[in-house]
Order: sequence, then C-alpha cells, then structure tokens
Amino acid sequence: MIQTDLIIIGAGPGGYETASRAAEKGLNTVIIEKDALGGTCLNAGCIPTKCFCRNAEILDYARNAATYGINIGEINFNLQIAIDRKNEVVEKLKNGIGMLMKSPRITLVNGEAKFLDKNHVEVNGEEYTAPHIIIATGSISKFLPIEGAHAKGVVTSTEMLNLDKLPQRLCIIGGGVIGMEFASIFNSFGSHVEVIEFCKEILPPFDRDIAKRLRTALKKKGINFHIGSAAKAIHPGDCLTVEFDEKGKNQSIETDLVLMAVGRGPNLNSINLDDIGVEYTPKGIIVNKHMQTNVPNIYAIGDINGLCQLAHAASFQGYTALEHILGDTTHYAESLNLIPSAVFTNPEAAMVGKTEESLTEEGTPYKVYKSFFRSNGKALSINEEEGIVKVLVDDNDQIVGAHILGAHASDLIHEITILMQHKISFQDLLQTVHAHPSLSEVFLSLK
Repeated sequence: MIQTDLIIIGAGPGGYETASRAAEKGLNTVIIEKDALGGTCLNAGCIPTKCFCRNAEILDYARNAATYGINIGEINFNLQIAIDRKNEVVEKLKNGIGMLMKSPRITLVNGEAKFLDKNHVEVNGEEYTAPHIIIATGSISKFLPIEGAHAKGVVTSTEMLNLDKLPQRLCIIGGGVIGMEFASIFNSFGSHVEVIEFCKEILPPFDRDIAKRLRTALKKKGINFHIGSAAKAIHPGDCLTVEFDEKGKNQSIETDLVLMAVGRGPNLNSINLDDIGVEYTPKGIIVNKHMQTNVPNIYAIGDINGLCQLAHAASFQGYTALEHILGDTTHYAESLNLIPSAVFTNPEAAMVGKTEESLTEEGTPYKVYKSFFRSNGKALSINEEEGIVKVLVDDNDQIVGAHILGAHASDLIHEITILMQHKISFQDLLQTVHAHPSLSEVFLSLK
C-alpha cells in the first residue's frame, strides 16, 4: 500500500492544476488518470476548438482581404492541415503537463481508479491511501433520447475535431456554446450549417439581447437557425434526414453530418460512488461551497459536480478544495460566485454576472448602459464594427452584470470581472483613463 497526503482522481485542468498547487504547499500528491493528460478541455474541448477558431478567423480575413487592398486570389482550405496543427498544439501542451506532473511531491498514475473505502483507492491492482481525496473525473457528451441519435453520421464535438473530410451540409442539434462555436467554425470552413435549438433563443444562459445579436450576425454569414424547435428523429439513408418540430409544424433537413450538441453531463459512472456513500444527483456530485461532499474527506471539482462546466471554474474549485484541506478558507471560495464565460464564435460573445432577464425575474432594480463598437476608432480601423457592450448597474452604482459581443470580447470581459470582484463602482470605471485607440475605450462610451 502507498500512503500519501492527497489523492486526485482525474488529470483535467481542475486535477492537474490542483496537484501542482498542492505540491507547492508541501503535500505529497498522487494524481490518477485513465486517459490522456489534460482531460476534455485539452484533448477534445477548449484548446482544439480554439485552434479551429483561429483557422476560421484567418479564412474570414482572407476572404475579406480585398477590403484592405490585398489581392489573394483563390482560397483553398485543407482540413487535414488544420487538424495536424491542432494536434501539434495539443501535444505540446500535453507534454508540458507531463513535465509538471514529474515535479517533486507529485506521482502520476496511469489507470482507472476504484474506491475501496473513503480513504483507499485501487489502481492497476495497487492500493493507495490518503486522508483527503479529490474527484475530478469530468463530463461526457449527452444525447437526445430520439430515434437515430446514435446512427452513423451522428457525432459529438469530439469526432468533429478529427473528421476525414469537410461536410458540405452540417446540421447541429443544440444552440449552446458548443453548437455555436462549431456552427461558426464550419460556416467559415465552407459547410452549409443549419442549427436546431429547442429554447426561444440560442445561448440560453446568456443575456437575450446579446444572444439575439449574435444569431443575427451569424445568420448574415449564411447560418440558418430553427429556434424554438425540437428534434424528433434522425433517419439514415443516402444522407441523413433530421425531423423536427418548429413551432408546431413538422419540418425536416437533409444533411451529410449531424452534430449532437445538447450539452455535457457529469461522468458519474467513472467511479464507484455508491460503494462509499457519496451523494449525487443526475446533475452531479453534491458539494458545499468548499467543494466538500457529504463524506467529509472527499471533495468533487469541475464538471463532475455540475456547478459550472468551464475549465477555469474547475481550476478555481480545485484551489477552493485545497484551501479547505489546508485549513485556510479566506480566498477562493468567494471567487466562485463570479465566473466569466466566453463563446469563441466570430464575433465573440462574453459575459459575467447577472443577465437582464435574471435581474427582472428577481425584482432587483437596475440600470442598463450600452455602447457600440461602431463608434470605437480601433474597432473601425480593424474592420470589426459589429459589436456591443451592455453593463447592468444596481442602485448602489455597483456593476452586477456585463455582456459583450464583438472582437476580443473574451479578453475585454476581464476588465469588468476585476471591477466586480473588488466592488469598484461603475463611475470609477468611467473615470479610469484608457489607452487610445483601443477596443477597451468602448467602456468609456457607456450611456
């Protein structure tokens, strides 16, 4: 039996970053991973999709090169080269994590973990024990319970990253973050894209104003949307036929490929939780604000607890759990109340805090301030005038929500996040000098 201070099950962003931080704090840490280092984020999520986003962005620039007085001629896109580049980036980062896991006080174990009891785990026939265990086993793709959901030609985001050819026609079921990113990417790659979304608007967690503007921008680029529509069946044949109900009318789409993008669920079957009495629901393992389960020495972080399916949330949840293990709960637990999120479409969308819809529902008084990229000098100079900033402010002049659509929204959102984290007022933002010309000046034009 191998004794250690901490066992972490899962080496995604939450797992490996927590292992590194634990080792720095002096804890001997065993981290167990049955698949590839980096988890979904590195291997089939955040990083590979961002590589494709860059390909799409450059294709869009090339097609509009004449705007800048540049003649490029015929543009040919090679999907395999894009995949090869994506794989190189992933491998480079994976090697970096591998080196990090060779740091002093960290032991990486490749294999599938099984709980023997609340303090003991078995991997490859070897037994490990620790006073504290963190579960970080991530999530898996969901499928709609409809006919043909697993037919040939129906894929998840994982398979979309390694296609052997570009589909001429792509139907995406689901208008959330995953669906919208792939819709934007493959539209730029040259596919004809149709999106079926059950809700009244795409990106349900986002401010509806921003989501509608993004949908309008993507529609102008040629993406077709079927909002308020329910997929009913997928029929294989010479091509795939997707049946759906669109506002009470039966409709169908013929397509070469269907992306099932209806979200991800906690990977609850990855480990024998019932044997040790850890409580969970279909949404994930139940935890308190310290990421602690009902079994006090066991913690759950990242997608497995279902609180927030974002890689950066998993990392900070890991820091929160570690903080509690070390007996210091003064830093990270409160940070988890304010997590920015971004959608890497073209244009990008980003948000932090409350939406206008949620504030209205709560009955919280608020004011709305907006500014537009079309009046920003930098935005016009780089031909990125499609965009808006929307900031929500309460009666105490505190920013309670911010929403951005436009170039570099994923970067700009952090200025507001910091202000909100440290309770700096809206007026303080307006009185802060910003460099000219810069996209960040769009905050100074809020009215």
